Amino acid sequence: QVQLVESGGGLVQPGGSLRLSCAASESISRFGYMGWYRQAPGKQREWVATVTSGGSRNYADSVKGRFTISRDNAKNLVYLQMNSLKPEDTAVYYCKAGTPLTSYWGQGTQVTVSS
Repeated sequence: QVQLVESGGGLVQPGGSLRLSCAASESISRFGYMGWYRQAPGKQREWVATVTSGGSRNYADSVKGRFTISRDNAKNLVYLQMNSLKPEDTAVYYCKAGTPLTSYWGQGTQVTVSS
């Protein structure tokens, strides 16, 4: 069973930055994509960003230009660099690893943007 562990969340002021990390228990090279999702209180989980095994990146419109997803296959890590954070970015952020047949989720890390 693949384990994904997110870290790097916390409290930050509007306009600030955070970098989230997702550590996988096995090689992430075998996953077709790695992604970040988030869930705000009272809302459904939503997609934030994805990076494929080939390096293609896609972002939700709400974070485009502010967030950057990257992967380090040698270290089995995926990152989400978040800049210019807004209060509406407050949510639990989840890491996801996917193949054509299945997917795996981490437990999440809380990000709170507030003054």
